[in-house]
Amino acid sequence: MISFSSFPCSRSSRPARTPRRRHPRTRTRRTLALVGTLCAALTCGAAVNAGAVAGSAPVPGDPANAARTALSAIPDKGRPARGPGMNILLVGLDRRAGLSQETKDRLHVNGQQCDCTDVMMLLHVSAARDRVSVVSIPRDSYVRFAAHRDTGEGVGKVTDGTSRHLGKINSSYAHGGPTLTVRTVEQATGVRVDHYAETDFTGFVDTVDRLNGARVCTNQPLRDKNSGLDLPRGTHILNGMKSLRYVRARHVDPPGDLGRVRRQQSMLAGMLTSLTGDKVAGNPVALLRTAAALRRSVRMDSGLTLGQVARLGRELHGLPARRTEFATVPVSDFDHRVPVWGSALAWDEPRARALFADLREDRPVTANPATGPAPGAKPVAFAPEQVQVRVEGSGEVARRMTQDLRDNGFRVLDAQRGGTAGPRGGRTEVTYDPYWARQAAALSAALPGAVMRPVPSSGKEHQEVFTVRPGAEGTDVADVDFDRSSVEGEPVTGDRLDCDGVASPKR
Repeated sequence: MISFSSFPCSRSSRPARTPRRRHPRTRTRRTLALVGTLCAALTCGAAVNAGAVAGSAPVPGDPANAARTALSAIPDKGRPARGPGMNILLVGLDRRAGLSQETKDRLHVNGQQCDCTDVMMLLHVSAARDRVSVVSIPRDSYVRFAAHRDTGEGVGKVTDGTSRHLGKINSSYAHGGPTLTVRTVEQATGVRVDHYAETDFTGFVDTVDRLNGARVCTNQPLRDKNSGLDLPRGTHILNGMKSLRYVRARHVDPPGDLGRVRRQQSMLAGMLTSLTGDKVAGNPVALLRTAAALRRSVRMDSGLTLGQVARLGRELHGLPARRTEFATVPVSDFDHRVPVWGSALAWDEPRARALFADLREDRPVTANPATGPAPGAKPVAFAPEQVQVRVEGSGEVARRMTQDLRDNGFRVLDAQRGGTAGPRGGRTEVTYDPYWARQAAALSAALPGAVMRPVPSSGKEHQEVFTVRPGAEGTDVADVDFDRSSVEGEPVTGDRLDCDGVASPKR
């Protein structure tokens, strides 16, 4: 996976001129192809309209040069200390410049570009080269920008002096290009960025097509009008255009950025499996074509050399999926309302600090209880206080279930008059309108022994109340905790995200 850093994607990359004995050509080619996988991960989300900030104008100057000097332009004083291993900031831009209207229509990318980052990942390679960790930073994360001087007019901008204003992290690029993006990420995470690479979405379609498609899995139909996604349940091999729609989708279950990031991570895990197989890794021509296509779509800092990439490829060759990790920065508030910027994401600071400390200290990000859910309670992705429940009956079992559900935070309505006095035979049953499937998952977690029975509403409006009918079995109520990050973005190993592992976030 690391080969993504392979940076042969760069315009200046040339075949490595190294002794054959130490740098076999086939291995260098494999390195280039692996680089392509992560490059593709960057491009996959960059076509989404990231929510333009008023007045944000494209960063002036030569984008390639800005990327090359992203790190050299930063004074060393005040930056986080260097740690073991290597950290690469991977950025995907929401940029449509140069695309024809026909191409925009075909790819469903007609939204207004904001010239901001739509995908942001910190990729860490362990010092022992036995582990690769990818931490996705949600684009709407509300952080304080590093000190900078803004120019022009617009939201959050000033015309004189320096500013360290708060804002959504994806807009740091529009305010100061790659250099401010790196400095802001370092300031927010405490992780030293060793290298920088950026791209847009235009190379993604060609990349996937050259790899003969991407394998994805879904346990439910996925449809999103905004991205053009229409995917039946099951396992699919998607071409480039359909893959772009898959990784862009935000209006499917689970909705929003965390669900989209997890789908990106899942596709990346599957592509890595394909790249290391015989059809690609055993075909030098396919690898070279992939590298040639990618080198036109990725810009990187001047410190990333092909020799370094080839060395990493050799050291990481054969790395199993279980030694790759994927995580998303934990979020405590998914609708953090702030002046000027509107709805943003507020990080769960204690868990985010623990996650970045693991990255900084070269530790696995999947083995720390401090980044996981609270002990003793099952995480759910929907707040219990937003779920209306009615327990039928007036007996002791019904009274106990009512109190336990209220203690968990559910909105339990008073029992209807004339209810039965005791439990029915068989298992406890919950009936609900399937329109409220996400709420149903939270209630199901609290009633693990109950049978969940969806019953479509007969009227025009969706019935919001969940009806619980206590039975002789399944009456125990489990403790739950509203923790959407642990449900949709928990740290997992790559084998959990491949089609042969967990195809979608746990519920």
